[in-house]
Amino acid sequence: MDTEKCAALLCVIERGSITAAAEKLGYTVSGMSRMMAAMETESGFPLLVRSKSGVVPTKDCIRLLPTVKELARLGGLYEECTSAVCGLETGVIRVGSVYSAYYDWLAQMIASFSALHPGIEIRFLQGSSSEFYAALAEHEVDFCIVSRREGDYDFYPLRRDPLVAWVPADHPRVKDGSYPLKDFVSEPYIDTYPGQETDNERAFRANGLSPHGQFLSVDIQATRAMVAAGLGVSLCNSILAHGLDLNGIAALETQPRCEIEIGIAAPRKAVRSPAAENFLHFSLERIPDK
Repeated sequence: MDTEKCAALLCVIERGSITAAAEKLGYTVSGMSRMMAAMETESGFPLLVRSKSGVVPTKDCIRLLPTVKELARLGGLYEECTSAVCGLETGVIRVGSVYSAYYDWLAQMIASFSALHPGIEIRFLQGSSSEFYAALAEHEVDFCIVSRREGDYDFYPLRRDPLVAWVPADHPRVKDGSYPLKDFVSEPYIDTYPGQETDNERAFRANGLSPHGQFLSVDIQATRAMVAAGLGVSLCNSILAHGLDLNGIAALETQPRCEIEIGIAAPRKAVRSPAAENFLHFSLERIPDK
């Protein structure tokens, strides 16, 4: 299977249009259509369903997508490696951070690296730790700052960060200076990023607790506002307070104390592209102060 065709198919599915994919990849529309038709002939069954609203993959195509993605990735890696052998620097690096506290440092790394390697494209991604780990498994991210989880990847520690209880400033526990983890079971709990494998959910599970979830939030700013309004309490990574106005909120250490390890996660060295390998080493030599 031609890896260039695999990449083209993925682009068509992503854009939902043969015309849009052709424009992005620099093909004519007729050339892209012929490529898709040739791929369907090679496969022996239809890959795309065309309609007035766009193009979507068939059920048979969806079954093939993990293999198609891997072939496209390997094709790109091959081109990047051969360019490196010839002394040319090309490629795409996808980097990101869960924590805004590292945005400035990561932006500085991108700017400095790009000045030295102008032929390498760098894309800045955002997401949760769960989303980034899923992207790592799919080879869709090369460098991300996340909390540590078990998995098949390399991890480079940056800091240990406590989980803290966010409570209204007039909460009775403020005078104690700490918040018992077990109290989350009885108090109205504001659950940030519900349904995801968050650090707070992992902490509750490790301590055999199931908090009294009364409010749901998909944004740390919304959680902050709800706690400040006295709607309930929440458990958050301490680092998430970076850049936030916590007026009306007290951040209390939990009892027992819960800590997570924050660091850089990257694919194993054996599957990293030359560009991603260079960016990783460039950044590791310039680790920020904890």
